[in-house]
Amino acid sequence: MARLIQLTILFIQFFYYYYITTTTHGVSSNGTTFLLDSSRSAMILPLFLSPPNPCTKFSSTRRLLQRSNANALPNAHMRLHDDLLINGYYTTRLWIGTPPQRFALIVDTGSSVTYVPCSSCEQCGRHQDPKFQPDLSSTYQSVKCNIDCNCDDEKQQCVYERQYAEMSTSSGVLGEDIISFGNLSALAPQRAVFGCENMETGDLYSQHADGIMGMGRGDLSIVDHLVDKGVINDSFSLCYGGMGIGGGAMVLGGISPPSNMVFSQSDPVRSPYYNIDLKEIHVAGKPLPLNPTVFDGKHGTILDSGTTYAYLPEAAFVSFKDAIMKELHSLKPIRGPDPNYNDICFSGAGSDISQLSSSFPAVEMVFGNGQKLLLSPENYLFRHSKVHGAYCLGIFQNGKDPTTLLGGIVVRNTLVLYDRENSKIGFWKTNCSELWERLNVDGAPPPAPSSSNGNNSNTEMPPSVAPSDQKHYGLPDEKKIGQITFEMMLNVNYSDLKLHISELAESIAQELGINSSQVYILNSMEKGNASYIEWAVVPSGSADCISNVTALSIIARVAEYHLHLPDTFGSYHLINWEIKASAKRTWWQQHFLLVVLASAVTFIFGLLALGIWFIWRHRQRALNPYKPVDAVVTEQELQPL
Repeated sequence: MARLIQLTILFIQFFYYYYITTTTHGVSSNGTTFLLDSSRSAMILPLFLSPPNPCTKFSSTRRLLQRSNANALPNAHMRLHDDLLINGYYTTRLWIGTPPQRFALIVDTGSSVTYVPCSSCEQCGRHQDPKFQPDLSSTYQSVKCNIDCNCDDEKQQCVYERQYAEMSTSSGVLGEDIISFGNLSALAPQRAVFGCENMETGDLYSQHADGIMGMGRGDLSIVDHLVDKGVINDSFSLCYGGMGIGGGAMVLGGISPPSNMVFSQSDPVRSPYYNIDLKEIHVAGKPLPLNPTVFDGKHGTILDSGTTYAYLPEAAFVSFKDAIMKELHSLKPIRGPDPNYNDICFSGAGSDISQLSSSFPAVEMVFGNGQKLLLSPENYLFRHSKVHGAYCLGIFQNGKDPTTLLGGIVVRNTLVLYDRENSKIGFWKTNCSELWERLNVDGAPPPAPSSSNGNNSNTEMPPSVAPSDQKHYGLPDEKKIGQITFEMMLNVNYSDLKLHISELAESIAQELGINSSQVYILNSMEKGNASYIEWAVVPSGSADCISNVTALSIIARVAEYHLHLPDTFGSYHLINWEIKASAKRTWWQQHFLLVVLASAVTFIFGLLALGIWFIWRHRQRALNPYKPVDAVVTEQELQPL
């Protein structure tokens, strides 16, 4: 009987979930699909953002919002998205045209051109957002051929062409239009020149980001445009999130530097790139036995936000590698995650990033003015994507090139101030993912998915008007929310994940602030070294819908990478999310659960009644056994009266 009751309960649960998933119709968020590359730049690391620190004293950080002088110009505060080692870059959001069309652009200090794919481009890849459509912008103008630009064959339009170190290329025509920097930016939308791509090759073709935001020096640089127009001070700042966090912040314009910021001179005449005056590198307090001129070869020491790792000249790399390995006494050397690379990796350090300093030595960069920049292990290591608790050197030999190239890994959790006006670059160690909250400014909205019809007018969210949360997250208007689904990629092997998938569901429910019974797995599969999972969130208990407040909270935590999962599950990468509104239900659908429950209860009580009747009947037969009429009965002696 107990077994029968258990089967009945399972029957009810099955029909409840079937009912929830079949009585909703979709209101798509047009979620974005993120591509995972097998190359080194696409290693799977955590993406979620750190929550704001409630103990942070705003008085000490508000000085970042102060003007650099009494007559300072406004700033554009912009959020950074993505992750350095998962995507190989950080992106920000720009809006171009009237009405504005939105784009996710790689922030690149090594490039001087800002460009997006043009609608006429037949040799452009499929990116995060639809291509720019000049015909839909009432303020777009092509840049006519003149003596200050390269012209097309017909001598009608100005053109550009760029080739990068990995041999990818971009080329197209130059246009001018209004560029906006986010809803609450103090910097108003400005007319600026940008590239409208007609062809892209290599990584530029296959990358998920739409294009490049060139922050370098040059006539086509967006920073130079804004400075020449006198709308910002001649500086900008970048702050990349740390290992296991991602995200960050960017400021176009001047800020008041913190008192303990470390500076290095940057000579614009020395090279066209942002260089620093690096003289020495110390490992565990001991200087490497190198001539200081080793860091001054060719272009010198370059900061490039568009480069993932760091690359040293041969002599410097060998010395740095040897010095690091001498300090690693308790760690075991292992093979790297990708057999195509000879990565130098070690296991046994544990997964707690805050404790890496106990296993790996501190590194210092010493500048020409004697100031030192302390590098923690996260500034020269990256996580091994296949071995838990293992890490690899993120600093490599730059071939035979004598240039020292410092990519984004070196400045993780470091506010970098590019003070072009005073020819210096400042460094300040901080939590970059929390910096955005501490700036107390909301900027460009987080990445929203591209529309399926190819229209990138983004009319639901013009930068000049702060969007409502409901419109931004595409909640169904005047309809009840019946289900929220989201797809994610986890950087753990699927075979390992399957054993703990119920624990993962409980962790997600806890992070979303809902009951674990509301979280279901719709689909899961192996994707290379990662795991793909599709989740569904349904109303709680007997509720027939999810409230808009709860839905907004769930979507925001997932879409803005605020889910803090246990280290066992690594990090997640959001692929898509979707809201499904409850369909108008018939009487049968509205009372389906009640009918099923009543039927089940009736069935159970019927079985109990039948069982009681059989027991009673059996006992009656035992007390009054049936005797046929002609049966032989044992003669009994009569008792005397």
